[in-house]
Amino acid sequence: MIEVSHLSFAFGSHLVLQDISFTLGQGEFAFLSGPSGSGKTTLLRLLHGTLSLTKGRATIAGFELRRLSRWNRYLLRRQVSVVFQDFKILPRHTVFCNVALPLQVMGIERHIIHKRVAVVLRSLHLEEKAKMRCEELSGGEQQRVAVARAVVVKPKVLLADEPTGNLDGTLALRMMDVFRQFNRFGTTILFATHNPDLIARVPEARTLRLIEGRLQ
Repeated sequence: MIEVSHLSFAFGSHLVLQDISFTLGQGEFAFLSGPSGSGKTTLLRLLHGTLSLTKGRATIAGFELRRLSRWNRYLLRRQVSVVFQDFKILPRHTVFCNVALPLQVMGIERHIIHKRVAVVLRSLHLEEKAKMRCEELSGGEQQRVAVARAVVVKPKVLLADEPTGNLDGTLALRMMDVFRQFNRFGTTILFATHNPDLIARVPEARTLRLIEGRLQ
């Protein structure tokens, strides 16, 4: 589901990723670990098509990232969901509207949208917040909304960049169980974190460790 071969990336003269190669099959769960500044976020942005691949090759959900047209980038994002550190939710919209938005863009029928959003909000303990505007929520609640929006489309691949960073320990572990549940349904997950407790929560997962832009 993810194939990366000899991928390197630089911002100007600063080399961020160096000769990265790995594969993840359908339904695999892998952690991407490493200290701040090691290149975790950059790698996830490349895999999501947010940054353009310039050296090496990468394929995700059947899309070759070196040959990604604007239309294919749109199609890719219907198959590959991402949760970034800065949430990217709409603060003046309700929780329900934020989570329903990608389904509306896909043209899903309204009654199906209501059912799927309700199930996801319940799994993340957000059902009582459905009618609240996101700007009224705590940082941890906003993070859960971002996760709900990512998983509601039932993606083939889920990329997560420190999605539990604003949550307390108990809630972070509870959210990991939600990720594991979607993984059991076949979603391939690449989860960036430096939290050893989260990694221990999924003992069957692989761990890919980035150190100064190199995969150890």
